[in-house]
Amino acid sequence: MPPASCPCLKESNTMKPARNVYLKMKTLKQAREILFEQFSVSATCSKESVSVPEAVGRVLAEAITAKISSPNFHAAAMDGIAVKAANTFGASENHPKELILGKDAFHINTGNVIPENTDAVIMIEHVNISDENRIELETPSFPWQNIRKMGEDIVATELLFPQNHVVTPYCVGALLSGGVFSVSVKKKPKVLIIPTGSELADWQHLESGNQQLKPGQIIESNAYMLGKLIEACGGIYVRHGIVGDDVAKIRHAVEEGVNSDFDMVLIDGGSSAGSEDYGKAVIEGLGELLVHGVTIMPGKPIIIGKIKSKPVFGIPGYPVSAIIAFEQFVRPIICRMLGQPEPEREKIQAEPARKIASKLGVEEFLRVKLGRVGQRIVATPLPRGAGSITSFTEADGIIRIPNQSEGIKENEAVTAELLRPLSSIRNTLVVVGSHDNTLDILADEMSNLSRAGYSNFTLSSSHVGSMGGLMAIKRGACHVAGSHLLDTEDGSYNVSYIRRYLPDIPVKLVHLVFRDQGLIIPPGNPKGIKGIEDLAREDITFINRQGGSGTRILLDYRLKQIGADPAKIKGYENEEFTHMSVAVAVLSGAADAGLGIYAAAKALNLDFIPVVTEQYDLVIPEIYFDSEHIRILLEVIAAKSFKKRVEALGGYSTKRTGEILL
Repeated sequence: MPPASCPCLKESNTMKPARNVYLKMKTLKQAREILFEQFSVSATCSKESVSVPEAVGRVLAEAITAKISSPNFHAAAMDGIAVKAANTFGASENHPKELILGKDAFHINTGNVIPENTDAVIMIEHVNISDENRIELETPSFPWQNIRKMGEDIVATELLFPQNHVVTPYCVGALLSGGVFSVSVKKKPKVLIIPTGSELADWQHLESGNQQLKPGQIIESNAYMLGKLIEACGGIYVRHGIVGDDVAKIRHAVEEGVNSDFDMVLIDGGSSAGSEDYGKAVIEGLGELLVHGVTIMPGKPIIIGKIKSKPVFGIPGYPVSAIIAFEQFVRPIICRMLGQPEPEREKIQAEPARKIASKLGVEEFLRVKLGRVGQRIVATPLPRGAGSITSFTEADGIIRIPNQSEGIKENEAVTAELLRPLSSIRNTLVVVGSHDNTLDILADEMSNLSRAGYSNFTLSSSHVGSMGGLMAIKRGACHVAGSHLLDTEDGSYNVSYIRRYLPDIPVKLVHLVFRDQGLIIPPGNPKGIKGIEDLAREDITFINRQGGSGTRILLDYRLKQIGADPAKIKGYENEEFTHMSVAVAVLSGAADAGLGIYAAAKALNLDFIPVVTEQYDLVIPEIYFDSEHIRILLEVIAAKSFKKRVEALGGYSTKRTGEILL
C-alpha cells in the first residue's frame, strides 16, 4: 500500500488531475486468461445450511444421499384387491379362482401398505365380486403386479445429487421424499457495488421529492442493474451510496469493501481515461492493477485488479459497456466461485439486412433485432452507442464481430446469440422504413393479442427512412415497410416510388394514417419562426432527418419551391432518424427547429407550425399478404381501439385507415 502522500491518492480539487492512458490494452481472450489465472484458486465460497424448500436455485456444497427409501414400504400402485399371486395361478374364464375376502384377498387403495402374505394387486375392474365375502378371478396375476416396491424410486444411502448441483423445484420433491430436510449449499458470492460520479442523482431522492434533477445530472441506474445481474447468476449485492468524483472517498469505500466480508468489489464508473476517472489510481494504490482496457466495443474501459486477493473491477459508466463488462468478466468469476459453468445463450444463424462496418482491431458486440422473413432470420442493427440502454432492451440478439474483421457483408451468414426465445423471434413481424409514433401503438396492440399460437406475437420496427424501407423489401429483409414518399410531380404518395424501385416485386399498399407534418419549435416560438423560408436565417439552427426519409424529401421539395439553398441552412447536415429524436433536439436547445410530425411536438409540449398533411402507408409484399401475421396486423389497424389511441396522439386522421390502395 502506498504512503498517504502518494500523489495518485491525494489529488487536490484545485489541481488538474492527470488523464489515464490505455498503454497496454488486452484482447478479450488475453484479459480473461489473466482474470482466471489470478482467481482460479481463491474463487471458492464458504458453506451454509438451508431448508430444502429454501434451497431452490442454490448450489450444493456437498453431495446429498438419501436417508430413507421411497417408498419406504411396499405400496399399492392402484385401487384393487391385494392377493398372493400364487393363489391366482390357473384362473381362466372357464375355471375361475375363488378367493375369500379378509383371508386371502383384501380391498386396497392406491398408496396403501401391501398386507402381509400378499404380493400382487388386481385392478378392481378385473375382479368379479360373488358376494360380500367372496371374489372370482378369471385371469391369473403375477408377483409384484401393480405394486410399488420399497425403494422403487429412491433407495436409502443412494446418491441423490452431487456437489455443485443446482437445486431445482423438482429436486425439492426428491430430497424430501428421500428424508433430506436441509442441505449444505454454497454461500452466495457477496459483491459491493460503489457507484461513482458527481453527476449522479439517486432516484429514491427524486421520487420522494427531496431532490430535483438538474442540468448535467443523470439518474444512477447502473448499480441497480448490475446488482440484479449479480442476483441472476447466483450472487448477492450491496449498493454503496453514491460517491462523488473524490479519489480519497472512492479509495476509502473500496478499502472498506475489501476489508469486510465482500468477495469482490465493483467500482461503477470512473474506469475510463478522463481526468476524473479514479478507478485505476485507487486500485493501483491499494493493490495490483491487472488489466486496464480491453479491445472490445462496448466495454473497452474495463479495469481488473486484485486487492487483498479479492477481485476488484472498474466497470465502465455507460450502461451497455457495463453490461458487456459484467457478462465477460464479473459473471464468469461468480460462476467459478459457485462451481458453475458460464451460461451460454442459444445461437442461431442470421443474415444482416444491410452491410455493417466495424472497427478493425476491436471485437464488437452488436445488438440486433431479429425476425424470420421467408426462410431466413434477418438481423437489423440497433444504435451502437454504449450509452443507449434501449439497444439492449429492444435487442433480440447479439452478433459478435471479431477484432480482425472490418464488418459484415450484406446477406453474410453470421452467428447471433439470442436474448429472446427463438419461438418469439419466429413470431415477430419485421417492419422497416419510415418512423411514425403509431407504430408503437400498433406494436402494443399486437402484443396484447391472446390468440392460439400467437400469445407472444410481436412487432419489431427499424427506422431507416421510407426509401430504406423499400430497399429492405427489395432485399427480402422485412414483411412490411412504412412509407410516406411524396411524388413532387403529381402530389401523390408512395405509388410512383413503388413502381420505380420495386417493378418486379408484387406488393400491396395499405393506408395507415394521415398525419400533420410541420416545423417543431420551442414553446412560445422565441425566434419568431413563421415557416420553412425562415430556416435560412443566420440565427436559426436546424435539425434534419436522414437522407432517403420521406420527411427529408418533403423538406427538399419545399426548399426548391421557394428557391432556398440548403447549404445556407445551419444544421442541414445534422441528421436524426426519428421524429421524436428531432423533437428532443429542439427541446434540449440543440436546434431551434426541425421538420417532424405534430404528435412528436405534442408529446414533448413543443410548439408546431403546420406545413402539410401527408399520407403514411404500409407497403406489404404480396408473398406475405395472406399470412397469419399480416391478417392479424390488418385486423388490429381496423379496430376501433387502435384508431382511438392514434387519434389521441394528436395530428392524425384515421378516416381511411386500413384501406387497400394498391
